[in-house]
Amino acid sequence: MKRRISDRLLKLISISFASIILILIIGIVYELIDGSMLSINRFGWRFLVTSTWDPVKNVFGAMPFIFGTMVSSIIALIIALPISMGIAIFLSELAPQKIRPSVSLMIEMLAAIPSIIYGLWGLFVMAPFLQIHVEPLLGKYLWFLPLFKGAPLGIGMLAGGLILSIMIIPTIASITRDILNTVPTLYKEAGLALGMTRWEVMSKIVFPHARSGVIGAIILGFGRALGETMAITMVIGNAPMISASLFSPSYTLASVIANEFSEAVSQLYISSLIELALLLFIISMIFNALARLLVRREKVLQ
Repeated sequence: MKRRISDRLLKLISISFASIILILIIGIVYELIDGSMLSINRFGWRFLVTSTWDPVKNVFGAMPFIFGTMVSSIIALIIALPISMGIAIFLSELAPQKIRPSVSLMIEMLAAIPSIIYGLWGLFVMAPFLQIHVEPLLGKYLWFLPLFKGAPLGIGMLAGGLILSIMIIPTIASITRDILNTVPTLYKEAGLALGMTRWEVMSKIVFPHARSGVIGAIILGFGRALGETMAITMVIGNAPMISASLFSPSYTLASVIANEFSEAVSQLYISSLIELALLLFIISMIFNALARLLVRREKVLQ
């Protein structure tokens, strides 16, 4: 009898704690929708496609921030993906057993570094290096591409994408490593016994087996890039503009909220910023939910 009561009590407590998460999410969504209703009623769908952001005239549009968020995150993913895959393959297949724990620990330590430290490093080290060495070189030899036109400022979309790529490499690499380690050793040994090279084993056996989980890891990294605030705020330039050049400054949804919320004076201004937060929340939830579903299929997080 006591055991039944304790089991029921444990179940009740567990359900209560689990319900807190659902209540929090519902509360956040409600507050975001409620706070952004003034902006939604005023601008409607035009808010998503308008490029003007003028607090003086109370005219607001989210397009430059959506553009900056997506482009900087895509740049980060393009740079981080091959590096992360290389790290994961090295740790799961090629690294000697003695150094695997040390390298894995360093990768995980990178993920634990606060974003403000990344931002300071990007502002004082990476941005000057880009301005002096990288961007002039790209402009000189790739001037015919719109991506590399303009003055080499060091601060801009390219810097934002680079700092995000550094921040998401540990996430993608760590999860991908764990996924690759779930592939049965028997499969790999069978491929080697048939005369396959290591590359053929990885490309024809390991990655097809772990494909869904690897995609999930990539989406998780992309989701972190979408929601990053402080680091990219310090290096992207914070200008609400849409430009084809990676040298030009830009803005993201997270950075504009962080920069301007304390300065907002009108109710419409505040409501527009809250609507930006709602957009960011929806985008992040979609990508993270998709990643969780894909990673769960590979039973990596169990």
